Amino acid sequence: MPQLGFGVWKAASGECYKAVRSALDAGYRHIDTARIYGNEEDVGRAIRDSGIARSEIYVTTKLWNTDQARAESAFAGSLERLGLDYIDLYLIHFPVTKSRAAAWQALENIHASGKVRSIGVSNYMPKHLDELLGAAKIKPVVNQIELHPWLSQTELKNYCESRGISIEAYSPLAHGQKVEDLSLKPLAEKYGKTVAQVLLRWSIQKGNIVLVKSVSPARIAENFAIFDFEIDAQDMAKLDSMNENLRTCWDPSGTP
Repeated sequence: MPQLGFGVWKAASGECYKAVRSALDAGYRHIDTARIYGNEEDVGRAIRDSGIARSEIYVTTKLWNTDQARAESAFAGSLERLGLDYIDLYLIHFPVTKSRAAAWQALENIHASGKVRSIGVSNYMPKHLDELLGAAKIKPVVNQIELHPWLSQTELKNYCESRGISIEAYSPLAHGQKVEDLSLKPLAEKYGKTVAQVLLRWSIQKGNIVLVKSVSPARIAENFAIFDFEIDAQDMAKLDSMNENLRTCWDPSGTP
């Protein structure tokens, strides 16, 4: 799985197609969508029209909450909308209390069919993972969670990594809420990068798989240009110290 991925949450039909084409042109080879985003068709068409071999592009989609009782047919629908022969990664989008156990069993069946290469979860807390790991035949390969310097999720990250579950960080720029933080300007200037590039690079150096989203071709390319510099240990420590448990998305910790 490429460590830097391109997400398409809230990218409208048509706009999503152009954004994915721009991302593929910029060098991204990891595209993350979901049934609930309503743009799987655009993602699949952009991949086909790109001329890039399917084997070179890592594609993720997700099982929505109301589909968990019919996961196998929901997966078939996503596969049809994407117009692909297989999906690289299929995730349970949220840990819905009454249906997540059966949903994981269904994902294991889908994996056995060969139509998805890997399965995982999103927005799972340790208690949800404890339940899953106690019954699962296949361990989730990733847990996709909100993560950025202001929500470092250290305990959850350590829990997952100690069990061989990789962290996928979504909203790595905290939905732009902190990009104008004046304390980060000198840091960005030091490396000759934007604040956004520094934030993305921080997450990459923490070993996370990072998902970033934009519909601007210039910003899409800018977000990809983070592999030609390295943040030093002192600056990494500064960024590590900025946690304030700021959530810009839904908090799954209250889900029993």
